[in-house]
Amino acid sequence: MTVVHAPRLKTRSKAITSKLLLLFSIVPLLSGAAEPQQPLTLTVFTYESFISEWGPGPKLKAAFEKQCQCTLNWLSSTDGVGLLNRLRLEGEHLPADIVLGLDQHLIVAAKKLKLFAPHQQSLPPLTLPDPWQDKVFLPYDYGYFAFIYDSRKLKNPPQSLAELVKRKDIQVIYQDPRTSTPGQGLLLWMQQVFGNQTAQAWQQLAAHTVTITKGWSEAYGMFLKGEADMVLSYTTSPAYHQEVDKVTHYQAAAFNEGHTLQVEVAAQLAQSKQPELAQQFLAFLLSPSAQRIIATHNWMLPVRAIKKLPPAFGQLITPRKSLEMSLETIAKQRKQWLRQWRRAVSQ
Repeated sequence: MTVVHAPRLKTRSKAITSKLLLLFSIVPLLSGAAEPQQPLTLTVFTYESFISEWGPGPKLKAAFEKQCQCTLNWLSSTDGVGLLNRLRLEGEHLPADIVLGLDQHLIVAAKKLKLFAPHQQSLPPLTLPDPWQDKVFLPYDYGYFAFIYDSRKLKNPPQSLAELVKRKDIQVIYQDPRTSTPGQGLLLWMQQVFGNQTAQAWQQLAAHTVTITKGWSEAYGMFLKGEADMVLSYTTSPAYHQEVDKVTHYQAAAFNEGHTLQVEVAAQLAQSKQPELAQQFLAFLLSPSAQRIIATHNWMLPVRAIKKLPPAFGQLITPRKSLEMSLETIAKQRKQWLRQWRRAVSQ
C-alpha cells in the first residue's frame, strides 16, 4: 500500500483542476468556431414595382445572393421621385446601402444632399444615346416615355403630344410629377413641346384626365381595367404584353415631336455599413445576366448590348427624336414648373 502525503495530494488536485478549467475554456471556442458565420446583409432602397413578384427584384436577389453569399434586403417607396423625397427627410438615417431607381433628371438635386459615394466602376461599352460621364450614379437601364393605348378600342391614336392634349375624346391617366419619375418625365415633355404655352396645355389636358396617380403601378393597373383610353408609360411596355400576355393590341403611340428619354440610375450611400458589398452589387447590375433580368422583368432597355433579347424588343417604336434637357436647367426650373402644373390642374 502506497501512502500519499497530504502536500503531494494537494499538488495533484490543483493540477487536475487546472486541466479541467483549460478544457472547459477551450470547448466554447471550438463550439463557436464550428458555428457558421451570419451572412452579410445589403439593403437596397428602390421603388415598389421593381421588387414586385413580376418585377426584376426577386430574380436579381436570388442571383446576387448566390454570387455574394450574403443576404439582399429591399426597402421600397411608391415611385422614383418618392425615393428622393424620403432621402431628403431621413438623410443619413435611412437604413440602406444602395439607392436604385432615381433617374438622370434627379441627379443634380440628389447630389445636393451629399449622401452618395462614387460608384468606382469601370463601365463597359454602353448602349445609351449619349456617353455616360457621371462618377457617382450608375446607369442600369433606360427608355422613352410614351402613352400606351389598346388598339382594339382606340382606332385613331394621336400622332403628337399636341394632338393628345387637344383630343377631349381621349380619356387619359398619368402620374403625379411630385412623386413619380414618369410623371416628372411628362412635366419635362410638356415643357419641351409647349414652352411658354405649357400652362394652357396642362389645362387642356386636365379637361380629359381621369385621374393622376402617385405611382406608375396604380396608373397602369387602372388602364388595364379599362378606366382610361391612354396611360403614361414607356415605349417598351408593349413588349411585356407580347412576351408575357401573348397579346399585341397594347401599343405605344409614336409622337411627331419625339419622346423624352429616361435613364434609371443606382448609387451607393456614403453611410453604407457594407461599402465593399455595395460596390459588388453595382458591378453586378451591369453584368450580362443582371441586364437580361432587368430588361425582361423591368421592361426597359438594357444599358449594354445583350444577346437574344425577346423578339418583342425588335418590334418597339423608335422615337423620331430623343428629347433631352440640361440637367442644371431642370434642377433650377423644376419647382416653378411644378407650381405651374398645380395651378393649371386645380382650375
